[in-house]
Amino acid sequence: MRFLRFGLAMLFCASSLLAQNKPLHGIDINDLNRGVSPCQDFYEFANGNWRAHNPIPPSMMIWSKRWAAGESTKEVLHGILEDAAAHSSSAPPKSTDRLIGDYYGACMDEKQIDAQGIKAVQRELDLIRSIGSVADLQSVIARLHQEAVFAPFYFGSMQDPHNPQQVIADAGASGLGLPDRDYYFKDDVKSKETRQKYVEHVAAMFVLAGSGKAAAAASAQVVMRMETSLAGASLTNVELRDPHATDHKMKLDEVQKLTPDFRWAGYFQALNVDPRVAFNVDQPKFMQEFQRQLRQTFLADWKTYLTWQLLLTAAPALSTPFVQEDFAFNQHYLQGTKEMKPRWKRCVESTDANLGEALGKKYVEKTFSPEAKARMQEMVKNILLALHDDILMLTWMSDATKQKALEKLSTFNPKVGYPDKWKDYSSVEITRRAYWNDVVEARRFAVRDDAQQIGKPVDRLRWGMTTPTSNAYYNPQLNEIVFPAGILLPPMFDVNATDAVNYGGIGPVIGHEISHGFDDQGAQYDSTGELKNWWTPADYKEFQKHAQCVVDQFSGYTVEGGLHENGKLVLGESIGDLGGVKLAYLAFQKSMQGKPRPPDQDGFTPEQQFFISWGQSRGDEIRPDAQRQFVLTNPHPVSKYRVIGPLCNMPEFHQAFACKAGDAMVRPDNQRCAVW
Repeated sequence: MRFLRFGLAMLFCASSLLAQNKPLHGIDINDLNRGVSPCQDFYEFANGNWRAHNPIPPSMMIWSKRWAAGESTKEVLHGILEDAAAHSSSAPPKSTDRLIGDYYGACMDEKQIDAQGIKAVQRELDLIRSIGSVADLQSVIARLHQEAVFAPFYFGSMQDPHNPQQVIADAGASGLGLPDRDYYFKDDVKSKETRQKYVEHVAAMFVLAGSGKAAAAASAQVVMRMETSLAGASLTNVELRDPHATDHKMKLDEVQKLTPDFRWAGYFQALNVDPRVAFNVDQPKFMQEFQRQLRQTFLADWKTYLTWQLLLTAAPALSTPFVQEDFAFNQHYLQGTKEMKPRWKRCVESTDANLGEALGKKYVEKTFSPEAKARMQEMVKNILLALHDDILMLTWMSDATKQKALEKLSTFNPKVGYPDKWKDYSSVEITRRAYWNDVVEARRFAVRDDAQQIGKPVDRLRWGMTTPTSNAYYNPQLNEIVFPAGILLPPMFDVNATDAVNYGGIGPVIGHEISHGFDDQGAQYDSTGELKNWWTPADYKEFQKHAQCVVDQFSGYTVEGGLHENGKLVLGESIGDLGGVKLAYLAFQKSMQGKPRPPDQDGFTPEQQFFISWGQSRGDEIRPDAQRQFVLTNPHPVSKYRVIGPLCNMPEFHQAFACKAGDAMVRPDNQRCAVW
């Protein structure tokens, strides 16, 4: 840790050098709703005026300055792709410009896509219709998996939780068309309506694929029956938060006993995976249900189910009627989105999803400066140091556990902006002739690329998000925090902003991802990424007590319609936010030491600007239907509670705005939560 402390002094000096001769801007005061007290509703105070004057666009389910920045990134990608498409015929074969240009060009050829209609997936439909035995069924499942149609189970690579230097095979529950397994069982009026709307949607898709109305309605009932059975054997989203619940490492013969009617050796061969590798089965109960359906479900019903899973996966890449029906249920009904995004934007998103590192390389060349990367790396190191100091000061943790925590902290691996090694797409065959074929080709590459990792040492240079993505993540087994270039834009991050704005914007995101290393999931992995208890029993019990405070706080929050946040589901993200804001604030305070105090700007102190930046960077407006889906399925709280939840617990916030006991933004002392 001495190196980190030395580095901190040098990095804060670097920060001051960056600012030389540049007027750095503060918060945007036009976003504020000054008619609301920051001590009563800080969310409305910080960004209420922006939201009042920037309604959600019809094609979006959620909107804020951050989401607007993400859409602006797509404008940049649009320019890159239009240029690549216009010149792809003269670009060298297998070059990035040829690859992304032809993919995007095929996607934009709506006339050709509409002319093909359902014929685009005729190869897959014929394959499914050819099933005449259980052996055929197994072969077709393997073929569909090669195209990333993962039904009824998912298969891929994972790090061995007990030997994190090695990659093993993994199978998990999949094959549902509704957003979450609980959608199949909740008994309230809205959930019943959703299931009925889903059945109607499935039937409509079968009609578009050529079935008569009566046959389509019958097919939809088959799908609903099979999916409900699979959902019933699946873990809930709260249960899935426990890594031990999905830790079932087996040998192939053990998995074979679990599902005796499925030939795993043949499946491994089809995916070109060595059958001798270690194999983790996430949910044995789900595999038992798969086995039951293999034995008891008619082949005709399996064909119906697999046809639906194909249509579900392919619909956004098919002709206009399929795209519209897919939108009508999944975006309009479930999320409240009013209209479809324009074709070019959907094609940009598809290119990013399927050829992300090829497109991302071009994006970085165009947008991400060395100065931005250096300043971001500086902030990451400073916030890691803030957690180091915070751990030393914890009163509820013993010295023995503190030492283990500091050991884990010292092995964090930050990745900023873009990969050091880009993926090689030279084996991908993309043409302008048929968009669905290009989608399949890209998916087959992704499945091959993932399967090729199984049985090998972990490649620590790989990324789990594309470079233009406006998001970040923590991987507990790699103990890495990753910040793609796509999130390093205003309002989250700006090289031309004051430290108060950046530490209040991207700072809590950095601290959030670091805190994930010590949340309800991350705390169960040690410094090497092994699923292993490194706590003393007394300390872990104390940690769980502090975490329960967060569960109770967020379970008390409601959204429109009276639906409660699920405190257990959002625990990890809420610990991340609580720790993230605190750590960013500590690092910001440290950055001001030994230097003249920054002046107030626009009537706000540096500390107030820090907190306002946090509120403005998370100022999301979300549609009621999307909010409901968010609460039922998403491990993140809705943005309002992400903003106010941590601040209600922070004396530093209360002091900055002179909030008093009894104010809405001040939790009573005996209910105040603090983990890190």
